Amino acid sequence: MTPAAPIPEAITAPHADRATPVPRRALLAGAGGAALLLLGGCAAMNTLTAEVSSFGEWPAGRSPGSYAFERLPSQQARAAETEALEAAARGALARAGFTPVAAGGTPDVLVQVGTRVGRSEPPWADPFWWRGGFGTWRHNPWGGPRWGYSAQFDLSARFEREVALLIRDRASGKPLFEARASHESVSSTASAPTLAAMFSAALTDFPKLGLNPRRVTVPLQAEASPPR
Repeated sequence: MTPAAPIPEAITAPHADRATPVPRRALLAGAGGAALLLLGGCAAMNTLTAEVSSFGEWPAGRSPGSYAFERLPSQQARAAETEALEAAARGALARAGFTPVAAGGTPDVLVQVGTRVGRSEPPWADPFWWRGGFGTWRHNPWGGPRWGYSAQFDLSARFEREVALLIRDRASGKPLFEARASHESVSSTASAPTLAAMFSAALTDFPKLGLNPRRVTVPLQAEASPPR
């Protein structure tokens, strides 16, 4: 039997470095840090942080009582959109102690809800910088008229959505409590859970008032609306 040819030293160096063992404590610390980062990311995905402002003077000793939604003429013209917004606010109203008025009954308070969305640009947004789409763009606005073809995405656009809620005494029509909550995202539309969380943030301290504006973090989850 022919003996195997020796392996060249260039492949197996006689003094090859051995892997340095990693201390068990360091492994545990690394694993713990990764777990904390993962848990922190999951927690951030399941919560929503909004800037909340509240106004008014809720009468001392008055219980929340029953409510009914009141719609402006413009909201009546957009019945489906307004119904979805009211559905998003029902859970927050229930947690604040309000109950929907029974069919044919007279509510203690009237509630108006509204929402708006606006696009905001970062401070560095400038017409000299190309911010998305296909076409020509200038590589360096200070380096001369050098133009080229490229395709990039506009990651600078942000959208701020705000929800508002006004509670009025039904008998006198006097405004008793107003709250607003705003939240910024990269999407111009908001899901039902997002709207529900924003209303929850707006009514978190009801009927107390606080620093305006203040940051409030609430759970972000799909929730069933309480019965009307």
